[in-house]
Amino acid sequence: MNSTLVILNPAARGARARRQRTRVESVARGSVICETSRSGEAEALARRAAHEGFERIVAAGGDGTIHEVVNGLAGSDAILGLLPIGTMNVFATELGLPTHNLGLCWNIIKGGNTRLVDLPSANGKHFAQLAGVGLDAQVVKETSFALKRSFGPLSYLIHAAKIAARVPPRLFIESENASIDEGSFVLVGNGRLYGGPFPFFKHAVIDDGLLDVVAFKRLGYLEIIKYLQNVLFSSEIRTSEVEYFQTRQLRVSSDQAVPVELDGELVGNCPVEFSVQKRSLRVLAPV
Repeated sequence: MNSTLVILNPAARGARARRQRTRVESVARGSVICETSRSGEAEALARRAAHEGFERIVAAGGDGTIHEVVNGLAGSDAILGLLPIGTMNVFATELGLPTHNLGLCWNIIKGGNTRLVDLPSANGKHFAQLAGVGLDAQVVKETSFALKRSFGPLSYLIHAAKIAARVPPRLFIESENASIDEGSFVLVGNGRLYGGPFPFFKHAVIDDGLLDVVAFKRLGYLEIIKYLQNVLFSSEIRTSEVEYFQTRQLRVSSDQAVPVELDGELVGNCPVEFSVQKRSLRVLAPV
């Protein structure tokens, strides 16, 4: 039996999707390739493949595809491989994969070097790289699929500007490691990167068993957006209005319906409880 299954989530339809499939088929010769046609299918395929005994399950797509595949293979013996062909390939970048060269990425999969990384979760749903409560989840909720495809990361900033005038929600933050108990926006990272190649969580290590949390206090959305831009292009957090801490567990609640996103995918509303399983996801990564 072939021990590698590739789950291909074409980020487009029509001619572009056919080109993506051709690219993946050209590097993944001899492997089983399954193409998804709807949201949630990658998770179901990964779960079934892990159950059937596939050793390597490769997510061919962006962070949304990885998110689904990780939730499908979590708890199994299967190892995650990555062929980054999505709009956003933040997790692949975090792991040091050559995201613009599928051939080299496939060589890493064939090479078999396995890295154990942390597996965080929110209300029992796993995520690979990032979670957001509030602003960025609201942007994900209101950004159309077409806009994401045409602008990529830029679409989020464009849309963030649209909701900047709104009053942010009150979020209640519960963690033994936090010195604040209230905020207006919370980001939770597994690795260092957010929104692309930007080292936002400066002290994050992807296998230290800790969640890195950035909590914005009572700031308006416009102030938060300006702050995000500054942090992405500079080095350190320099304002008392932002709290950075590391923790193993975190609970965020609100008296409003505040959306939650995991790896750029909307998963529901507050309250949300975060936890992390140390070094429990096996990923094929560069030596």
